[in-house]
Amino acid sequence: MTRVIIESPYAENNGLTVDDHIFYAQKCLLDSLMRQETPFASHILYTQVLNDLDKNQRELGMRLALKWYEVADLCAVYQDLGISKGMRYGMDCAKEIGLTIEYRSIGNVCEKNVGRGLRSGDW
Repeated sequence: MTRVIIESPYAENNGLTVDDHIFYAQKCLLDSLMRQETPFASHILYTQVLNDLDKNQRELGMRLALKWYEVADLCAVYQDLGISKGMRYGMDCAKEIGLTIEYRSIGNVCEKNVGRGLRSGDW
């Protein structure tokens, strides 16, 4: 199985909330799983225990996430909602170590699901 780093937006921007971006990231994870990949989305996992609004905790999460890049096979950039500063940082790190970057689109699933989050019935 292919180990995949998921890059998608997290912070509020372009009228979308963190919850909207989490919903989108969940759809990205599902897309990756359906491709028989083993995805990892540090921005969704680590923000459950680290405060993304705290500069030191955000930098800690980003720095530690980079260790996963060293063992990943692919960096999947889900670009439907744009490419954020954090995503660009991850992409730059992937390029630096020679990790393949693949750009993906699944559509703007947030437009009709703003603020809903992903529930098990949505799968």
